[in-house]
Amino acid sequence: MPQNIKRVKLSIQGLLQGIGFRPFVYRIALEMGLTGWIKNSPQGVSIEAEGNSERLVDFLERLHQKRPSQAILHDIAYSYLEPCAYETFEILESSDSGDQTTSISPDIATCTECLKELFDPDNRRYLYPFTNCSQCGPRYSIIKALPYDRKNTSMNIFKMCRNCSFEYSDPMDRRFHAQPNACPECGPHLEFWDSSCISLKEEAISDCVKALQGGAIVAVKGLGGFHLMVNACDDKAIRRLRYRKHRKEKPFALMFPNLKEIQETCYLTHLEEQALLSPEAPIVLLKRNERDLSAPDCENISNEAAPASPNLGAMLPYTPLHHILSDLTGLTLVATSGNISEETICTQTEEAFSRLDGIADFFLVHNRPIVRHVDDSIVRIISNKKQILRRARGYAPLPISFKDNRVPILGVGGFLKNTVAFSKDKNIFVSQHIGDLGNMQTETAFEDVMQSLGNLYNSKTDQIACDFHPDYPSTQWAERHHKKIIPVQHHVAHVFSCMAEHGLKGPLLGVAWDGSGYGLDSTLWGGEFFHINPESINRFACWRPFPLPGADVAIKEPRRSALGLLFSIFGENAFDRPEIKKSFSQDELSILKSMLVKQINCPQTSSCGRLFDAVSSLTGLRHINKYEGQAGEELENSINFQRIEDYYPVDIQELRHETQTRSNNKKIPSNFDLNLKYQLNPTSLVRELLNDIAEGCSPAIMSAKFHNALAESIVTVAKLAGERRALLSGGCFQNKYLSERTVVRLLQEGYEPFWHQKIPPNDGGLAVGQIYAAEWFEKNRGEINVPGDSR
Repeated sequence: MPQNIKRVKLSIQGLLQGIGFRPFVYRIALEMGLTGWIKNSPQGVSIEAEGNSERLVDFLERLHQKRPSQAILHDIAYSYLEPCAYETFEILESSDSGDQTTSISPDIATCTECLKELFDPDNRRYLYPFTNCSQCGPRYSIIKALPYDRKNTSMNIFKMCRNCSFEYSDPMDRRFHAQPNACPECGPHLEFWDSSCISLKEEAISDCVKALQGGAIVAVKGLGGFHLMVNACDDKAIRRLRYRKHRKEKPFALMFPNLKEIQETCYLTHLEEQALLSPEAPIVLLKRNERDLSAPDCENISNEAAPASPNLGAMLPYTPLHHILSDLTGLTLVATSGNISEETICTQTEEAFSRLDGIADFFLVHNRPIVRHVDDSIVRIISNKKQILRRARGYAPLPISFKDNRVPILGVGGFLKNTVAFSKDKNIFVSQHIGDLGNMQTETAFEDVMQSLGNLYNSKTDQIACDFHPDYPSTQWAERHHKKIIPVQHHVAHVFSCMAEHGLKGPLLGVAWDGSGYGLDSTLWGGEFFHINPESINRFACWRPFPLPGADVAIKEPRRSALGLLFSIFGENAFDRPEIKKSFSQDELSILKSMLVKQINCPQTSSCGRLFDAVSSLTGLRHINKYEGQAGEELENSINFQRIEDYYPVDIQELRHETQTRSNNKKIPSNFDLNLKYQLNPTSLVRELLNDIAEGCSPAIMSAKFHNALAESIVTVAKLAGERRALLSGGCFQNKYLSERTVVRLLQEGYEPFWHQKIPPNDGGLAVGQIYAAEWFEKNRGEINVPGDSR
């Protein structure tokens, strides 16, 4: 054998299965005249390639540079061996032994090639709603086990016909080893139902199109669950959907038939367009153009779809079925989750018939089983970066990867927007969005996702990280099921989720602003600044706490936050303020006055989210929330295109003699310093705001000045902390104006800002932060100090 012939052995980990990686390697090996083999395994992909040494070097370079767009290479180990005279290059049968470490591909939107076939009358897959190839289609929603082979998916019940088998077996075909491969002859089919089956296959599509055009509500079984769909221009139909779904005012997501329709309705930047057209195909939050807002509903999107909102959640069709419905109806469609509000999405046909009975007029279903629910993802472009607000289809369950191995820990997340995660090897694997815990459906889904994802990766750990809040269902689950519990304070987890995403370890300043979370000093936190050092955490600063009359009731009633804030500044004189009198009856004020004066059910909070609520109510925008975060959202929206540099003052007070306070029944790390250094006093801010209200200032200007004040306060605290790196996390940083203003001001002052992109800034990122913080505690020997705690 010639001396320059070598054999290279490669073990590759990453996102490699279900995205056409093996056919890609096979084709370049043939082109380069190499011999050997490639195969899948639960660990990733193994390759042996033999040939001229120069060609092998070129081969390795091509693996990096020309790999499929969806492929992610986390780790490549290779070694050179003596040649063994392979005669051909072949794709071997997958191995199913060993530990599961390879990444599972998310579900991918229909590719251009499949779309051409879908609308080609001469193609055998013409208008076939389950068309896919190795570059697109269902993945995570159908996989049962690794490696990703057809026998390990819900497609194993469909035996491929001769033509599909030929495609599946031909390494030069783009459907080579496309596990969901199917056609009208051998694959899944549609059925259209009301109380019984009305029609099948092509007729089912025709009947569904007529129903949607006629104003009916149709429950459509899609990729990872059901959508409730209705004509987005039909006022009456949308009002009927809102009434039946118990969703009073929260905006619905819209599926536009094409990009042109979105461009005619919304302002669209290049980055927003890229997000819409990406293989992930998420819902993208866009600014409605002024022409659309003033257009008659019959000619454009009904204002019932997103009442009084200048923004729309827009997406494009991402499955063949969606493309067909959009094309044949010619409509923009409301495409909201198939559930009653606050419940998890329906995935199974019989379940949908039961749970959506009385909501949907008709059902368009299919017989391809959905293994796990996967909602639509939501993104927003913030500071020229794509920020994921809900991480599900297209992104889950891709991991956050690191250079070093992780301690095996399970993170169970929080209460709202729950996700779960676990660390293994060099990754933290993150589940899809589960939802708000607190009802039977979401808590069942919580356990199902935990078991399903854990089984896929054979995850085993006796350590679990959870929230400090004792009443969270996720915390209670942890206490019931695991031996070693590592509680992580809610806002610390927020900061550490951003640290994990960017691979940071400190020192840095972490800003965690959200609605509220369980504090460690008998108050509700939510406006926090943490000084993170390599060996300690200091709660460096926070907003001065104010009372929340009625506790949880105040979350639903921003007017109560306004009253509590003014009471903390003016005392009982707050009840005489005109801004308060206009939002309460005299009887209500009498009861609330007694509560506040006697401090009955009026917990103190430092929450920035409740500060948003208070300002929203004081400016007359929102006194009662109809959905979570509505007041803050409307306060941001009121700015619209207003751009001013002025801001309200924020007084920052140094606390020299503050004593450390510990909860009597919670575990607090010994290297967690609760001694606050500074408090942000909102008194001057509120006084100037009230002056502007009295002078009839517009809500847009007052809102802009308030947002600007918050950004300035972060810059000021960053100067006091003396750290160049500042992290922004928590639900308040879903706010585009606040985030972008803060990033700009930090950059102007010479700081290095970090904000979320891959992991949501809201509670959907808590599980990742819990794991990263728990690792930090363990590494730094943050042994738990237990004052009178038996847990």
